[in-house]
Amino acid sequence: MFKTVEEYINQYPREIQAILQKVRNTIKRAAPESIEKISYGIPTFYLQGNLIHFAANQKHLGIYPGPEAVEYFKDKLERFKTSKGTIKFSYGKPIPYDLIEDITKFRVKEQMNRMN
Repeated sequence: MFKTVEEYINQYPREIQAILQKVRNTIKRAAPESIEKISYGIPTFYLQGNLIHFAANQKHLGIYPGPEAVEYFKDKLERFKTSKGTIKFSYGKPIPYDLIEDITKFRVKEQMNRMN
């Protein structure tokens, strides 16, 4: 089990590390108040609760923003595989970092609304 996001990322080949690091930085930029941790064995950003998770899989990058975000962005996610709270971005295609940023900002707003 990994104790830090850095340990998690460093276990992968360099090309996957680069993607994971860019996702990490994208989420940090979109949610600067969030706390980074490992939850469920994968990188997680926390802000008054789990905000968004990400993970490397054999053939894709998994982003786990929850079902509300997947539903909200369904039009922009049509060309990707999704399930209830999961988005799969194939390594064979460009990773949409701008979309990941938008999804993260949506999740930040959701979390802040829950606090009020």
